Amino acid sequence: MQDDDIAAIMRALGHPVRLNILRILANQQRGECCCADVTDELTLAQSTVSQHIKVLLDAGLIERKPRGTRNCYIVQHERLAAMGTAFSGMVAGLGRTAPKLESELA
Repeated sequence: MQDDDIAAIMRALGHPVRLNILRILANQQRGECCCADVTDELTLAQSTVSQHIKVLLDAGLIERKPRGTRNCYIVQHERLAAMGTAFSGMVAGLGRTAPKLESELA
């Protein structure tokens, strides 16, 4: 996964409502739900929920499936797993011992 992909996903996950929407979608027994179903679980206007869903779609974290006159959404578990792997590798790389600063050497 490229740094641009990681950054886009992190931006999408950077809002608590979007994290909540992912949880709602992931907990659906049938594996998908429509925007109205998500809106019923939140105390937000449908237009606000739709905007947050769009951000998740653009980041590739969910997928849209047309169902008659409605769109239903499914979590992209493979993309989340890839993000988890990439993120843990990135964080591990940042945790290496930092070089000593000149002020620390004196």
